[in-house]
Amino acid sequence: MAQSKTRVATDQRLLPLIEHLARVGRRAAEITLEPGGLRPRHLIALKLLSERGPASQQALADSLSLDPGNVVGLLNELEERRLITRRRDSADRRRHIVELSPRGEKELCRAFVRLQRVDDELLSALSVRERATIYDLLVRAVGANSPPCDVPQEPAGLLAEARRKR
Repeated sequence: MAQSKTRVATDQRLLPLIEHLARVGRRAAEITLEPGGLRPRHLIALKLLSERGPASQQALADSLSLDPGNVVGLLNELEERRLITRRRDSADRRRHIVELSPRGEKELCRAFVRLQRVDDELLSALSVRERATIYDLLVRAVGANSPPCDVPQEPAGLLAEARRKR
């Protein structure tokens, strides 16, 4: 009996299944997101900023596991569409702090409403509870491999002033 349990465990490779599901989901998501023009990497960056708040460009590069040069290109695209804002860090003028703009928040919300339809179709064989379990497990797996966005807290007055200037 121990031999059959071992065989089952070695036959249950997760990566090929995750890759297949990701490929199918990616195609459906690209079609769904096409009207807004957001690509997956845009969504991930916007979602990180939405959940974690302002971040330095370097911290965002680390969290996205991207080369800092590629992050600059990504942020340029998002800034051109006014989905993010960048400002110099008052504590270190060499650093830029990236923040989700109000327009970015709205676009992110619209994109996730459209993606919910893709999720519903792609995962229709699973119950709500099973989806929640998969989500929790994936968040845990991704979180273990993703450094936090480290932006030192600025005095409340500076943050309020920056918001008034928008």
